[in-house]
Amino acid sequence: MTYTTQELIAILDRELKANWKGKRVVLSSAERIKDPVVIKLLDMNRVSKVFAYQDFRTQIHQYQKQHRVSGIIWRDCGFHNHTVCYPEIHNQLIPLEEDKAILVAAKQSVIDFWQQVTPGMQFWLANAPGKGKTNRQTKPTNNSSNTPHQQISREYATKLIRQAEWAEVDATRTEVYLGLCWGNPLEYRYQWAKPKSGCDRIIASHTAPSSIKI
Repeated sequence: MTYTTQELIAILDRELKANWKGKRVVLSSAERIKDPVVIKLLDMNRVSKVFAYQDFRTQIHQYQKQHRVSGIIWRDCGFHNHTVCYPEIHNQLIPLEEDKAILVAAKQSVIDFWQQVTPGMQFWLANAPGKGKTNRQTKPTNNSSNTPHQQISREYATKLIRQAEWAEVDATRTEVYLGLCWGNPLEYRYQWAKPKSGCDRIIASHTAPSSIKI
């Protein structure tokens, strides 16, 4: 019997708890860190726990590949009277090649939800580089808050939506966050992966967005 995605997540969770209780030890931890100065600065007991979990997780990823177990989970997002259920890659699993097709196929349902809940709201490009300057085709604003985000026009947001391969969404009581993603689902969350892979994040809010780093 092949383990399911949810069963692998549960196994990883149990293993992580066992690691932090000291039930797993990697005796070669010091050998993996080549810099002797760094070794002196680190708590090797904690480092051993990290390496033990990473080794176990690598085995789980190999199991996924061998048995074609998807890394996708499904999330529900709600804002006011609207909800959407969409796929994303679990942060402790890896995506299979076919998982990207599932992400891409769900893009329109996420965008439909976004369009339903954001009429009358303003848009910001989250954590925009060069805040305070005109960023690419962003629309400057007179907003004097210290937010790291750059206000953009609805037209520019629409352009980013068209360019994205898949989308993800989240919300608080007053703000909605849209992730517009492309490239490799294993790497898109990392800044170093750009421009081949990445995710532009847009905040919709009636007022200046919160200072939460998105």
